[in-house]
Amino acid sequence: MRKNLFLISTIIGSLLMLAFVAPQAINKTAQKLHIPKINLSTPPFRLGLDLLGGTHLIYQADLSKITGSANDAMQGVRNVVERRVNLFGVSEPVVQISGNDRLIVDLAGISDVNQAIELIGQTPFLEFKTMLPTAQGDAIIKQALGANTQGLTAAALCAPANIVTLNQFLLSFGTDPCFQSSGLNGSGLKTAQVSFNNQSLSPQVSLELNTEGAKLFGQITQANIGKTVAIYLDGIPISTPTVQSAITDGHAVISGSFTPEEAKTLVERLNSGALPVPIQLVSQQTIGASLGQDSLARSFKAGIYGLIFVAIFMILFYRLPGVISVVALLVYILIVLSLYKFIPVTLTLAGIAGFILTLGMAVDANILIFARMKEELAAGKPLQVAMHEGFSRAWLSVRDSHVTTIIGAVVLYAMTSSIVKGFALTLGIGVLTSLFTATMVTRTFLNLVTSKWFERKQWLFR
Repeated sequence: MRKNLFLISTIIGSLLMLAFVAPQAINKTAQKLHIPKINLSTPPFRLGLDLLGGTHLIYQADLSKITGSANDAMQGVRNVVERRVNLFGVSEPVVQISGNDRLIVDLAGISDVNQAIELIGQTPFLEFKTMLPTAQGDAIIKQALGANTQGLTAAALCAPANIVTLNQFLLSFGTDPCFQSSGLNGSGLKTAQVSFNNQSLSPQVSLELNTEGAKLFGQITQANIGKTVAIYLDGIPISTPTVQSAITDGHAVISGSFTPEEAKTLVERLNSGALPVPIQLVSQQTIGASLGQDSLARSFKAGIYGLIFVAIFMILFYRLPGVISVVALLVYILIVLSLYKFIPVTLTLAGIAGFILTLGMAVDANILIFARMKEELAAGKPLQVAMHEGFSRAWLSVRDSHVTTIIGAVVLYAMTSSIVKGFALTLGIGVLTSLFTATMVTRTFLNLVTSKWFERKQWLFR
């Protein structure tokens, strides 16, 4: 009864896994059978850069001016770049440190490479500034323009309406005649988000400061009521609001002539943080989607050929048990592919190579078991006894071979780069699954062919 229950569960589970792995096949079958209500949809397999197409970027960090740990600086760079890439919406990005000062970024399935490169390389610096004394501002203007100031004064240049003129002055002379640092910068920012003005419905950026930033901002606004506190981004003023009252709740608003897209981009830049050290793009390799699809098609074809050759070998050498091992191998494939989708596993060429390799390894345990069975049958033992002895005597060898392979996969996954990690992960999943199918699924199906009728047909087994 227990064996029958496990057999029924295996069949039902295989059908469910088939629907999960290949819903399109189920849908087409339902259409041919005129069953309109069946329309399955499951998440697609997650493909890596070399199969989906995308860009492989290598950045070099400038660590010459850091005073602390280079490793900590690189970890900070990796974290910031990873946040920026995630904000860009790239599927399963890979961001990893290589060597002492290099960062590798893999962006799979990306459509606008230049936009992604621009986003990764940005180093936004947010700063709140208070007004300079007018006399000091006039002195800076006179020093920049010389005797011919053309009547330009700090009071006129620093008016909120003249923010464009102030930007031009800053870009031309590199000195600020209007505002000075208040000590509050992007490190005090907790989060930013797009909001809309209640009256004009124009887009703006709402800032929420962390505890330290909120405390400092409260002090700044308290000391500058009725005055302008400018908000600078990358050394350029983007908003120059006048303080009406002290703001102690840690919330501020950047308003201006933003379009919704500009406000969204600014929010992404602010939330992504600033890079601890400058980075420079030193290598870019783009893999086209068509090349990735060609690699995927070739990998699929290799998998089919591998399955066919393994099936032929098993049937020729082991006959009926070989047929059963092929059925167990199909169950194994469904389980593995379901796990790839469910986890999910990012499939690369190396990962698919690991999967194809496990097709042969999946029947390795069956070979040990069937070889033992043949020896027991040759010794004159009944089929049921030979099958039991085959499993019990081969178990230690099966266990040890799988455990050693799993150890190798774990070491590869823990100590290598992302490309080899994909191979190690698919290899590990395959080995664990093959251990289950060899000891449980194969045994269940073999129990179906140990009756007296099969006892008289031992040529089917050896």
